Amino acid sequence: MPLLYTIGKLTVAPALRLAFRPTVEGLEHIPQTGGAIFAGNHLSVADELFLGTVVPRHLAFWAKSEYFKGAGPKGALSKFVLTGLGAIPVERAGGRAALSAFDAAIPVLKAGDLVAVYPEGTRSPDGRLYRGRTGAARLAVGAGVPIIPVGMTGTDKAQPIGTRVPRPGRAKISIRFGKPLDFTGRPDDRTSLREMTDEVMAEIQKLTGQEYVPRYAPPRAHSTTPGDAPA
Repeated sequence: MPLLYTIGKLTVAPALRLAFRPTVEGLEHIPQTGGAIFAGNHLSVADELFLGTVVPRHLAFWAKSEYFKGAGPKGALSKFVLTGLGAIPVERAGGRAALSAFDAAIPVLKAGDLVAVYPEGTRSPDGRLYRGRTGAARLAVGAGVPIIPVGMTGTDKAQPIGTRVPRPGRAKISIRFGKPLDFTGRPDDRTSLREMTDEVMAEIQKLTGQEYVPRYAPPRAHSTTPGDAPA
C-alpha cells in the first residue's frame, strides 16, 4: 500500500468513520488478495473518500491527467499527492488518449491491486442511476478480474454538488457491496460489453434502490470528478 494511502487510512479514515458512522454491508465480498474492480453509483465527490475509508485494501482511483500536469507549487503538490496515493491518470479527451488509462490499469489489476470505477462517467444530476458506460466491463475482461458492485446512498446529502467537504449530520451514509461478477471468458465485442455493463448496473440498482434511467447521464461542464471512468 502506498505510503500516503497508508497515512490516510490511519488518520482520515478513522475520522470519517467517527464523524459519519457509515453503515457498511457485504465486506465479505471483498477478496483478501488478487485484483478486482469496484464499480459503483456516483452521487457525490465524497464517494471516493468513503469507499476508500471502508475498503481495507488499497484502492487505485482514476484521476484526470490534468491533475498530474499542473504548474507551480499547487501543481507539484497535486502530482505528489496523487502519485503517492497510487492514482491512475486518465485523459478526458477520448479516443486513444482515454484508452491509455486502461493500459495503465490492467497491469495494476493483474498485479493484484484494486481499482475503483464509476460507470456512469459523472455524478448523477438528480439522484437517479444512469446507464453505465462499458469501460469497467472492458477492463474486467482485459485484466481477467471480477467486478464488485458497490451501492452508496446519502453521500449526495453529506456533500452536495458545489460544497468543498462532506458535512456530518446531514444524512445517513450507507455503503453496500454485492457479490463479485465474474466475466471470465466473455468476449469483448461491443454487444457483449454492453450486456456485461447492463448486468453490473442492475446489481448496483439492487444495492441502492435508485430509479434507473436507461440513458447516459448528461455531462456537466467542469464537473467531472477524479474517480470517473472513461467510456
